[in-house]
Amino acid sequence: MNKKCNGCGAILQTVDSDNVGYIKEQNLEKSSLCERCFRIRNYGDYKVVIKDNEEYLNILKKVSDTKDLVILVVDVFNISEKLNELSNILSNPILLVLSKRDILPKDIYEQRILEYLDRYSLNIVDKLLISSNKNYQLDELLTMIKKYKKSNKVYVVGESNAGKSTLINKMLYNYSENNTTITTSLLPSTTLDMIEIDLSDDLILIDTPGLLDNGNIINLVVGDDLKKIVPSKEIKPITYQIKAKQTIMIDKYACLNFKEPTNVTLFLSNQLKIERFFDKREPKKLVKKTLFVKDGEDIVINGLCFIKVSKSANIDVYTLNGVSVYLRDSLI
Repeated sequence: MNKKCNGCGAILQTVDSDNVGYIKEQNLEKSSLCERCFRIRNYGDYKVVIKDNEEYLNILKKVSDTKDLVILVVDVFNISEKLNELSNILSNPILLVLSKRDILPKDIYEQRILEYLDRYSLNIVDKLLISSNKNYQLDELLTMIKKYKKSNKVYVVGESNAGKSTLINKMLYNYSENNTTITTSLLPSTTLDMIEIDLSDDLILIDTPGLLDNGNIINLVVGDDLKKIVPSKEIKPITYQIKAKQTIMIDKYACLNFKEPTNVTLFLSNQLKIERFFDKREPKKLVKKTLFVKDGEDIVINGLCFIKVSKSANIDVYTLNGVSVYLRDSLI
């Protein structure tokens, strides 16, 4: 029987050091981690693995065949426009878990955010806001899992960097004697295959690889840039009353040119540098998209920020080539 890496789920192999699951032959018997996971955990040395969503979609189809409970983990800071696509694959009962509650301001009305998710055509049996880092509502989550599970197996799915592995690790720490730890990092494709984790005698959590969102900025940046972009603590929203022909620069990653007066509130990492200019700026290294934004809509710059607009306006949005920019009804 093939031995799997406990950190990422890849099958351990001793032949190809450039392929996933590689481990030196002398370490195969005594270690349960591939070299890649070992280096991520001990040195922060992330080796990029190129995967495509076809592999991940095939895994989700296998999950759908089981009819078991699925925990769908969604990053509350980055609710994907593609959630409805999962309804074409997953027919399972879904416990929708919005992660990283600690990132949003404390005074946010949680019920509004939970109700926002009703627009997606998924078989949602219940939903909950959590924070793995702060242990927020994890007892409630465990109660829900026990209530809705169809067997002793429960699958954990979601996009890359949604917080799936972090959640499982915290549940292991809180509720289990199992000393296994799944490898986590800010970068996509950390988990490579399904990993079965025994939480108790009657509950097995199965971590799955994260679906890749090709338009997310985290696919295009590394190192210090990534740490700056991904929020690590509570966001402090920034509100501007904008007059015509003003510009807001979001560090080196995005720019907004306003053609009419409006009001905007930016939700983004506190580490990003924000500047307002009282004239028009056109950054040459960024790609422009012109939007007509209605009152009560958000501009989403995928993986970087969302911007609540309180008065309709035409806005030119510049960002890195390959990052998707779209509109949605305001989340907050």
